Amino acid sequence: MTAVAPIIPIASEPVLVRATCPHDCPDTCALLVTVKEGIATEVRGDPDHPTTAGVLCTKVSRYTERTYHQQRLLHPMKRVGHKGEGKFVQISWDEALTTIAARLQEIVQKDPRAILPYSYAGTMGLVQGESMSMRFFNRIGASLLDRTICASAGGTGYRYTLGTRLGTDTEHVQNASLIILWGGNPIASNLHFWMRVQEAKRRGAKIIAIDPYRSLSADKCHQHIALLPGTDAALALGIMHVLIKEDLLDKDYISRHTLGFEALQQRAAEWPPERVAEICGITVAEVEGLARDYGSAAQRGEITMIRANYGLQRVRGGGMAVRNIACLPALVGAWRKAGGGMQLSTSDSFPKNTQFLQRPDLAGRHGLPPRTINMSTIGDDLLRPTSAEFGPRIEAMIVYNANPVAVAPESAKVVAGFAREDVFTVVLEHFQTDTADYADILLPATTQLEHVDVHSTYGHVYMMANNAAIAPLGEAKSNAEIFRLLAAHMGFEEACFRDSDDDIAAQAFDRNHPRAADFDWQKLKETGWQRLNIAAAPFADGGFGTPSGKCEFYSANMLADGYDPLPTYIPPYESRDSNPDLAAKYPLAMISPPARNFLNSSFVNVQSLRDTEGEPHLDIHPDDAAERGIINGATVRIFNDRGSMLAKARVTPKARVGLVVGLSIWWKKFAADGKNANEVTSQRLTDMGKAPTFYDVLVEVEAYTIPV
Repeated sequence: MTAVAPIIPIASEPVLVRATCPHDCPDTCALLVTVKEGIATEVRGDPDHPTTAGVLCTKVSRYTERTYHQQRLLHPMKRVGHKGEGKFVQISWDEALTTIAARLQEIVQKDPRAILPYSYAGTMGLVQGESMSMRFFNRIGASLLDRTICASAGGTGYRYTLGTRLGTDTEHVQNASLIILWGGNPIASNLHFWMRVQEAKRRGAKIIAIDPYRSLSADKCHQHIALLPGTDAALALGIMHVLIKEDLLDKDYISRHTLGFEALQQRAAEWPPERVAEICGITVAEVEGLARDYGSAAQRGEITMIRANYGLQRVRGGGMAVRNIACLPALVGAWRKAGGGMQLSTSDSFPKNTQFLQRPDLAGRHGLPPRTINMSTIGDDLLRPTSAEFGPRIEAMIVYNANPVAVAPESAKVVAGFAREDVFTVVLEHFQTDTADYADILLPATTQLEHVDVHSTYGHVYMMANNAAIAPLGEAKSNAEIFRLLAAHMGFEEACFRDSDDDIAAQAFDRNHPRAADFDWQKLKETGWQRLNIAAAPFADGGFGTPSGKCEFYSANMLADGYDPLPTYIPPYESRDSNPDLAAKYPLAMISPPARNFLNSSFVNVQSLRDTEGEPHLDIHPDDAAERGIINGATVRIFNDRGSMLAKARVTPKARVGLVVGLSIWWKKFAADGKNANEVTSQRLTDMGKAPTFYDVLVEVEAYTIPV
């Protein structure tokens, strides 16, 4: 490894500092930050890190532009206008902390559950993400937040089947001869996995994309299967049917390492390709060809892998869809070899010391029954009155690492909730986001270059360190420091509120677990990254984390939890088949996957990246456009009963017939009509995991003339 400085350098000559990308991306890149005279001048990828390999996405390669952005929040502020106007005046840290503590103490005396934290993955760090903040909210007795807005549906289905979210090691993907990209666009959201896919392709591998939209990645695959949104579970059942019927199975692996094959065989018999093709909106040949490609490659002894991503699970049956797909590698024995099997997430690889990080033992001192609020239903929940069923009305929100006004579904209700003058709202932020406009107190947070953190990942198996490269700009403070100060102002005396960021990082992983037995924080700060002690092929000889220790085609746990214990198909809430009356009114399915130059709602305010994206646009198939008199470049209105938004039409066959695609997520303040795709999304939750259904949406689209 390159020798670099682990601490903040103050020197006239450039110095390199080891850091880690903090954003919600499976790549979790190792960074090298060049610093001269206390100024970060460049951020680049670590060429020695096996996953990063010296390459960064366009967004993070411009991280200094974000850190030194002219609109960075650098001082505490308090609101002086109406909520949503975004009018603030500067105040001192003492005034901000005293004001917050006084208001929270007042609410705690009545019912602390009226206080709600709202956070997610603005940083994925274990220190600045959910350590000191969770200690604080547990100590208060605040409502819990169901942080399920991304991947909990698929994670739940995957765990029912395999017992843990372990999977294919990214470092071996280039050795596969068949790679299926299912429900993702890795060029935009998983670049370093895509690099391995491209290497496999150069070596002769066949690459197949399964996605309703012909994304940048799908466009570069050998085959693209454009199924209807929400029908992935049916396609997986069709693959099972063909594999079993044509005996494209690894019977030895099935007999030794799976449970319930006979029952699965009967279920799969109900899903012939003809039925599957009708539901999915594809051809019988596509169903049969995909199954034969997959099964035949495995029978030839070749490595086959499936990269299942998050797009396919953001529908009503998203958990079951991932569960069905997770059965496929065991049927063909794909787990036998490194690089084979399936990857959804590697997050369960990391033995995080959650009890130490979050201190759940601090909760419960108020003697009140706990309350959990789902982050995807925040629109409804902010508008609920006090009731026996719901509990106390929400009176205070502390938002950090999140931008719910832009990101949460059914946005009109979210805005109405945040606009309540009687909800005391504190926002920790880098910039004045859509959510920050509704804050009563706005606190300046540090960026990744300005604080210490330690990271797990969900796309590779390296523990990662982030050293502070520069001093905090202005009066910005790290999330952990802000909650330490709030704890002091609240009078909390527990020793855990005096832990430094380094103290927390040093115990973030459980060193009693064999995977992290060699973890040493000081060493990790110096090296930047360290591989877990984990096998390259985790299920080569079985060893699944289920009760049976096997891949469970039949899951007794699912039955006990009220689900079908076998793979099945759960249709979308909103589709032509499941809701024909709604489809007659709103005939187009809509999905809103990430734009390449944004990451959720991060980076939208970076001018160079926003300029690259242009403006909010909607991809629509030529047939659907012609039917509505829509021409390329025209302004269109996208609407349903929940709301509407405007966008520029891009007439393109990349969107299949019956589908429109609005790449997201735009800050509302940068859209001409002040709206984004979440105006039309629903607060309904998935079949399992209580996750959102962002891609389970029907809309209509019409040409729109902007009033002069």
